[in-house]
Order: sequence, then structure tokens, then C-alpha cells
Amino acid sequence: MSEVQSQPNQQNRDNAPTRDAIYIGKKPLMAYVTSTLIQLANQPSVTIKARGLSIGRAVDVSQIILKRMENAGYAVGDIRIGSETVQAEDGRTRNVSTIEIEIKRNS
Repeated sequence: MSEVQSQPNQQNRDNAPTRDAIYIGKKPLMAYVTSTLIQLANQPSVTIKARGLSIGRAVDVSQIILKRMENAGYAVGDIRIGSETVQAEDGRTRNVSTIEIEIKRNS
């Protein structure tokens, strides 16, 4: 009976938007650094996610947090790289690289 109850909870968690992820786009670099630091004040870990040309900016955000805030006690957790298939404007499918960098507080 407990298995039946736990499965819907797992599905609800998968469908709910995660608040522990920062998606990197075209905003100024320090906007993402500030947003990540605010999330780290409330969460034990935050995942910085980017794809395509934003991957370099995601790495920059993680390095700024680690190097400039080294006394605050943050560390890099898992780093996951991969690719996604997306539909281009001309109708063709193409692969886009992705990265997920986990930043966590040291206890």
C-alpha cells in the first residue's frame, strides 16, 4: 500500500517545476551569480543548467561563485553533460549540447 502512495508523489515531483535550478540565458552574468547565491541561501544545492552557446556562461557563473566566494564554503558537485535533439526553424532536427553543474554548500 505504501508503494501505491509513493508513486503519485514521485509523479507530482517530476511534473512540478524545480526551484533548485538556474537556467542560463542571455542576461548579464552577475544576474545569474546573484540568483544562484540567493537560492544557495535557502537550498543545500543548486543546479546551473545551460545548453548551446550558453554553456560557457554557465561555467563562468559556477567559477565566479567558487573563486570569489571561496570563504563562503561552496563546492562543485556533479557535472552532467549531454545533448538534446531540437527542431530547427527550417524543420530539420539537430543536436544541442547541454550541461548541468551542481553547486552545493559545504556543511
